[in-house]
Amino acid sequence: MSIAAFKPSPAPSPERVDLAAAFRLAARMGWHEAVANHFSLAVSPDGKRFLMNPRWRHFSRLKASDLLELDADDRSVMQRPDAPDPSAWAIHGRLHAEVPQARCVLHVHPPYGTAVAALADPRILPIDQNTARYFNRVAIDLAYGGIADSDEEGQRIARCLGTMSRMMMGNHGVLVVAPSVAEAFDDLYYLERACQTLVLAYSTGRPLNVMADDLAERTARDWEDYQGASFAHFAEMKAILDEADPDYRA
Repeated sequence: MSIAAFKPSPAPSPERVDLAAAFRLAARMGWHEAVANHFSLAVSPDGKRFLMNPRWRHFSRLKASDLLELDADDRSVMQRPDAPDPSAWAIHGRLHAEVPQARCVLHVHPPYGTAVAALADPRILPIDQNTARYFNRVAIDLAYGGIADSDEEGQRIARCLGTMSRMMMGNHGVLVVAPSVAEAFDDLYYLERACQTLVLAYSTGRPLNVMADDLAERTARDWEDYQGASFAHFAEMKAILDEADPDYRA
């Protein structure tokens, strides 16, 4: 056998490693749901080529090398033997094709975020520092029409997101988009924490101490000065994975 036969496979790209880490961490946080829900990451300048989890694989087992690379303009991917889940293709394919800020797209049904999304008024009211992060900065979708498994529904969701980077998907779940996995992961973390605080406050049955609009806006803007913390947070979480669950990098 030639020496070339022993050439090791190239290491997965940093983009694959980061997205795989996000899956593992989401499972650890309890944000995932069975073998549903999907994360994706653009890998081309125009955002149309993207990585996404394969159909019906548990978040806690995904590795960097498992991720599919897809083209949002190539609808023939749904005829491939390894075709992605139809709802994943409909949502993520249309977002990567039509929403410039959607480099990384995280869509899950986490307990508290989904509970708030199920309310008649799913706004995240500014009752503390974390909830104020989302003041006037979340798209609200109240037009749920069943499982999103068509291009038309994906396009509707993309239009509803507009220029926002977060969405409360009524009767459904939550969605976050960002320029990088680190920023999207950190935002999803705080979104779920904010929803947890809101649900716990609602559960007391006592009146909420909602911030005045000017204070909520100032607090939301203050959060923007801490963007570097998103990368530090994700790096720390990856370091925890490297100690406890390092095969995500494979």
